[in-house]
Amino acid sequence: MNPAALTLLASAMACLPSWAVDPFTVRDIRVEGLQRIEPGTVFASLPFRVGDQYTDDKGASGIRALFALGLFKDVRLETQGDVLVVVVEERPSVAAVEFIGLKEFDKDVLSKALKEVGLAEGRPYDKALADKAEQELKRQYISRSLYAAEVVTTATPIDRNRVNLTFTITEGGPAKIAKIELVGNKTFSTDTLRDQFNLDTGGWMSWYTKSNRYSRTKLNGDLEALRSYYLSRGFLEFRIESTQVAMSPDKQEMAITINVTEGERFVVSGVKLEGNYLDKEDEFKSLVKIVSGQPYNAETVAETTKAFTDYFGKFGFAFARVDAKPIIDRQNNRVQFVLQAEPSRRAYVRRILVAGNNRTRDEVIRREFRQLESAWYDGDKINLSRDRVNRLGYFTDVNVDTQEISGAPDQVDLLFSVTEKPTGSISLGAGFSSTEKIALTFGIQQENAFGSGNYLALQVNTSKYNRNYVVSTTDPYFTQNGISRSFDLFHRTTRPYLGDLNSYSLVNSGLGLRFGVPITETDRVFVGANLEQTQIVAGTNLPTEYANYALKFGSKSTAIPLTLGWAHDARDSALVPTKGSLQSFTADVSVAGDVRYARTNYKYQQYIPLSKKYTFAFNTDLGWGQGLNGQDYPLFKNFYVGGLGSVRGFEQSTLGPKSSTTGIYLGGPKKVVFNAEFITPFPGAGNDKTLRMFAFTDVGKAFGQDEKVSFGELRASAGIGLSWISPMGPLRFSYGVPIRQQTGDRIQKLQFQIGTSF
Repeated sequence: MNPAALTLLASAMACLPSWAVDPFTVRDIRVEGLQRIEPGTVFASLPFRVGDQYTDDKGASGIRALFALGLFKDVRLETQGDVLVVVVEERPSVAAVEFIGLKEFDKDVLSKALKEVGLAEGRPYDKALADKAEQELKRQYISRSLYAAEVVTTATPIDRNRVNLTFTITEGGPAKIAKIELVGNKTFSTDTLRDQFNLDTGGWMSWYTKSNRYSRTKLNGDLEALRSYYLSRGFLEFRIESTQVAMSPDKQEMAITINVTEGERFVVSGVKLEGNYLDKEDEFKSLVKIVSGQPYNAETVAETTKAFTDYFGKFGFAFARVDAKPIIDRQNNRVQFVLQAEPSRRAYVRRILVAGNNRTRDEVIRREFRQLESAWYDGDKINLSRDRVNRLGYFTDVNVDTQEISGAPDQVDLLFSVTEKPTGSISLGAGFSSTEKIALTFGIQQENAFGSGNYLALQVNTSKYNRNYVVSTTDPYFTQNGISRSFDLFHRTTRPYLGDLNSYSLVNSGLGLRFGVPITETDRVFVGANLEQTQIVAGTNLPTEYANYALKFGSKSTAIPLTLGWAHDARDSALVPTKGSLQSFTADVSVAGDVRYARTNYKYQQYIPLSKKYTFAFNTDLGWGQGLNGQDYPLFKNFYVGGLGSVRGFEQSTLGPKSSTTGIYLGGPKKVVFNAEFITPFPGAGNDKTLRMFAFTDVGKAFGQDEKVSFGELRASAGIGLSWISPMGPLRFSYGVPIRQQTGDRIQKLQFQIGTSF
């Protein structure tokens, strides 16, 4: 800058008035420019009050505090003698938020996302906030692989210093994975490794699975699956060197390249224990899962170290450390593992705290604990306590944290953190099956009524052949020992499947009381009694057998059956089991009333995982009934076989004795059913367990009172099917072909139903 310019600048600055204000005592404070904001908001933010001394520093602090509110576009302070005037210009407020072009998202989802970044109706608006909102909308679309989505924001000023915001969205198509390449793999083919991934390049089911849409989270999961695949097959030094994701210029296609270094395959040469094992080396050695002479497997190493730390925890050593140190012999491609253990110090549980249960009472959670306060820290009991709380079904997440206590190295506190989920539901809907046509359902259910852990339910089913009205309540801790008590009130109407709407019907009403006694963590015994009344309502197609029974015992008969049952559930999932077993046995014996009988039913299901994708399952269902005190077995307690849930490929409930006069199928007091299934993911659905295919073989039949159970009489079928955990409930679809049948059998190859099992 030349000297003349400097002289001119100095002269101009000399002419400017000074902004400094001499300190003075504030006599009054006025606020100008407010439209919607309350004056109290401004006064509360100022660092001075009437009667205080005002200085420039306090004025600057006041301006900063008002700007920090985010409510004003401009703030300045003026003095009129000893009166301070605060002049503000409010930021416009958002009057309405609209979206144009939405297809992928519901409006409420995006409105909630924008609210989290500070933009919502009634809140202040500025350009920076609009830019932030645009970025959030783009992030939402990227989460669904819509990388080409564009967002244009339009702010339209309206009266009273407000604006209408319109987000015009051009969604474009999702970015699809065009190629997945692996570089550096020599031992396993690229196709074999890609089979471990959930992401793929698409197939005919990609519209459902969306497996060809790129997601960083899914890719990270696939990389871990790839790493696990190698580490479980001997490749101790396997590494993923890098991952490149390239996008096409139009943002419609993506290519993924994964560079790996396999390293050599190592065989375990031995396992050695070092450190302090509490003089229980033999017990710890029995927990070793690492097998000498077998290829290195990271899973067995992790299982071993976890088993060791859990075993230490059983004796109160909450801080035990177990390190698996590999000694590598690269010349011979062998590795020896040294398991170094340091139990540290024994600990006692001082207190057990519960957090997150805003609705559920503490006692509902605490009665599931097996670890007690002022007792040794026991890892097994703590894990069991966590699992029992989780099995209540009231929480989406249950975690246990061990907290050290300052100044008390031998004590710990346990914190059980739970995340509650809604446990009540009201349902109103309709179901459809190939047998029963349309069935309306209504239900009110509360699994955790008033936070007490009690179960309350009202169920109504208006199907054509089976109408049910049931009220149930269960107190899972009727006693402190965990004995449950259940009440049931029911009214059921059953018509023959092959009749018409004017056919005869069976009306069964009653009430029941049942107690469940826990025997183990997976076993429970049930005892109870019912008071039942059954009425044979005359109509067309009434079989002679029912007419004769009504003449002998009357059209109405009562029974008081006592119930004894046992259930064992060790499946990994109730909806989509892949391993474990389910067994149940029930016996009903009517000891009073017009009808005397005994009825038993045994079920056994076993699920065997063949691999990550494939499962083999089989089911056995046996039933037997017998009249007592010289009476005939009541016909309305018969078992039925045929159709979904028993022997597919045959019409529902048609494999058994039938009336000699009307041809109506009567069922029988004896039932034999065997099922076997090979379950696999649906082609093109990846590893999605909610959509699966299965091949099946069914065998079974119901037998009459005077018939002998003959395996030569059993009907058999085979076929394929589809199971889907749909929004309406579990759906099973099957196409079965009889492979053993007799003349007169009623065939129904195509069958489906919502809510059926096995």
